[in-house]
Amino acid sequence: MAYVVGVILFALGILISVSLHEAGHMGTAKLFGMRVTRFFVGFGPTLWSFRKGETEYGIKGIPLGGFVKITGMTEQEEAEEPTPPDQQHRVFYRKPLWQRTVVLSAGSVVHFILGFLILWILVSFVSATNPAYAEELTQGTRIQVLECLDPQECTEEDEPSPSVEAGLRTGDVLLAVNGVEVAGRECVIDGTDQPPTAWGCVVNEIRGLPADQAADFRVERDGTTTDVAVTPRNVTLTGEDGEAIEVAQVGIGQYVDPSISPTVTYGPIEGVGAAADMTGEMAVMMGEAILRIPEKVPALWEAIWGGERDEETPVSVVGASRLGGEMVANDAWVMFFMLLATLNYFVGVFNLLPLLPMDGGHIAIAWFERARSWLARKRSKPDPGRVDYAKLLPLTYTVLVVMVGFTLLTVTADIVNPIVIFK
Repeated sequence: MAYVVGVILFALGILISVSLHEAGHMGTAKLFGMRVTRFFVGFGPTLWSFRKGETEYGIKGIPLGGFVKITGMTEQEEAEEPTPPDQQHRVFYRKPLWQRTVVLSAGSVVHFILGFLILWILVSFVSATNPAYAEELTQGTRIQVLECLDPQECTEEDEPSPSVEAGLRTGDVLLAVNGVEVAGRECVIDGTDQPPTAWGCVVNEIRGLPADQAADFRVERDGTTTDVAVTPRNVTLTGEDGEAIEVAQVGIGQYVDPSISPTVTYGPIEGVGAAADMTGEMAVMMGEAILRIPEKVPALWEAIWGGERDEETPVSVVGASRLGGEMVANDAWVMFFMLLATLNYFVGVFNLLPLLPMDGGHIAIAWFERARSWLARKRSKPDPGRVDYAKLLPLTYTVLVVMVGFTLLTVTADIVNPIVIFK
């Protein structure tokens, strides 16, 4: 039941975000005196509507977004819905370029505001990752000595681990393994796609040691550098592909000072800066994610036909809602709202791409028209006027076909082979 509630709540969150996106367009258009004739949540048949002034507001039967009708967005629309002569000054394309730019970008700005507000509420009053804890996990090479090599539980029959026999101590900072520095570096653990960490360097170096041969472990203990001879033993592990692999181990784990809390709350003032920092980090990650979308298409296709679903492949609204359901079912509300914030930021950025039919495409055309008119004046040529959107229809349809195809691909993958985060 909690899962279903989570799916509904996340889908509702998306619908509200998209509706507010359209409200951003409408609000700024009305602010600048433009003529707004319709504002609807959803598509398809009208379920309910009312008129206030010149604008009809309502709800349609398919809750997959919303739309706002601003008179004169294109010449084609103007021809389909003529504007009375006394209202011509309110037509969209007759307004100053900066006003049109504000109206077109307002939807994305709303997404950015929503994403920031969600992050601000989380870091200020709920929970945020403690930077000191994150830094310790990423850069720390302090060790926790394990009594034996059994990954589950030590018994009296187990031999002491090589780290115990060698005299390593919990809290030692591992600097180098057999002369190879591990502190101050960041490595991806061999055979995985985990984020690079200093501890990844430790794991790689230890696993590559020959068994039953003493290796030099240089550690820092109480401010003094000490060399300790440790003889690793081979153990059998199960790799990510399910196959058994034999690696060297010495019986140590990464130690994090228990006095460092994994989470922290900042309060309303400091939370602004913390949310801004997180926004900057998300911007970088989203830029990288958008650039990597084409290379993820084959992985999505393979997932549909039974291949393992890569957790870094894109998800549709269906997949995001399913993840939201999982998070609610597992009481992971912070993850739920982080996902919703990330989605708002992503939609805001994606919508500004300079391609039709996205808002960014309309902005690019408006500025292109201005630049073209300016050049014509400089060359004493007649103003070429507005761009003929009809000539751009093939490009627009191509973008739409790609978008629809990609949407169908992600929706199908999210139905037949969804990403699962709580296993």
